[in-house]
Amino acid sequence: MLYYLFQYLDSLDFPGAGLFNYISFRAGMTLITSLVISILFGKRIINYLHKLQIGESVRDLGLAGQKEKEGTPTMGGLLILSAILIPVVLFAKLHNVYVITMLIATIWLGFIGFLDDYIKVFKKNKDGLKGRFKIVGQIGVGIIVGSILYFHPDAVVHKRVDTSYELKTNEVDVSYLHESGNMEQSNVKYISTKSMTTTIPFVKNNEFNYDFGGESNRKWGWLWFIPIVIFIVTAVSNGANMTDGLDGLATGTSAIIGIALAVFAYVSSHAKFADYLNVMYIPDAEELVIYISAFVGACIGFLWYNAYPAQVFMGDTGSLALGGIIAVFAISVRKELLIPVLCGIFLIENLSVMMQVGYFKYTKRRFGEGRRIFRMAPLHHHYQKLGMHESKIVARFWIVGVLLAVISIVTLKLR
Repeated sequence: MLYYLFQYLDSLDFPGAGLFNYISFRAGMTLITSLVISILFGKRIINYLHKLQIGESVRDLGLAGQKEKEGTPTMGGLLILSAILIPVVLFAKLHNVYVITMLIATIWLGFIGFLDDYIKVFKKNKDGLKGRFKIVGQIGVGIIVGSILYFHPDAVVHKRVDTSYELKTNEVDVSYLHESGNMEQSNVKYISTKSMTTTIPFVKNNEFNYDFGGESNRKWGWLWFIPIVIFIVTAVSNGANMTDGLDGLATGTSAIIGIALAVFAYVSSHAKFADYLNVMYIPDAEELVIYISAFVGACIGFLWYNAYPAQVFMGDTGSLALGGIIAVFAISVRKELLIPVLCGIFLIENLSVMMQVGYFKYTKRRFGEGRRIFRMAPLHHHYQKLGMHESKIVARFWIVGVLLAVISIVTLKLR
């Protein structure tokens, strides 16, 4: 909203209004606003949740410090969502297709998580929202996101071509002049195309097209693209949900992932950087930098109250939304195949549960007695059982998260 106001003021030559034309300025203001909302209003929300007696009900799993968390306010994800949505509405271009897509995914998954928390807290049902309804909700948002990105005319990429390339019907030349390495002027031509191309990490010719066979096969590409989107959104949102088991673990990990995604969005939406790094140029994706700035600010601001010892938990309201935002963002900037590396913490947490359950069932069927790989799953609880303090576990998981984020960014050049 402020963006449109200052655009109008800029047209009247109002001093300083032109700052809103710069992504760096709007991203910085978005992050600051998100932090301020989280920190200033966080205490009020916590007190309000206390007043409503919205406290965490903890099962006795024999973990150190577990009982002290009994009664800690949950549903703090409402604070995270507010700290994301309010700055985005203020500073982003709300007509941008990627911003609209992110808003839909955030609100949708946040609502599913809210229903789960509401049933647990107010209906006193520890199981929360039934698993099948969660899956239906995740499938629903996957269908919407996949359909928008596949069919919307503004969700395009600009492919770099040789300057001698002759335009074909319906192709748009978006050439620009830049200084090459030898400081001579050279013409770099980009062709706008509705291509469902994504990036394959660690590979030299690193593009993969979901439309097998090219434009002639485009009418069928959605049949596998949308299911892939559904799978990614479901897997990452559930992974974030699994990771949300220690104070600050999911929040800090999500912030680290968000910073890496901000780098991808910025270079992909900047024609000269995209040309230099030889990555896909995605026009209009610069607004995603605004969105991810709000995301990072909300996560860091929430850590003010969620770091050990936590004064509030995000609940499924926050964890499902955080995972969904990361998944949809990665798909939007065509980096979804990097998710196993970038979201490695979420992946290993998910795998640890699957391995534990699968091995237990197999050994029980084979030997008549269930056996375990880990002392407890998800993986962070395994280290708790080994006697490691949860703040140390969280710090080490963050360090691994930083390493994975750096490796992911390095893939821009490492092929």
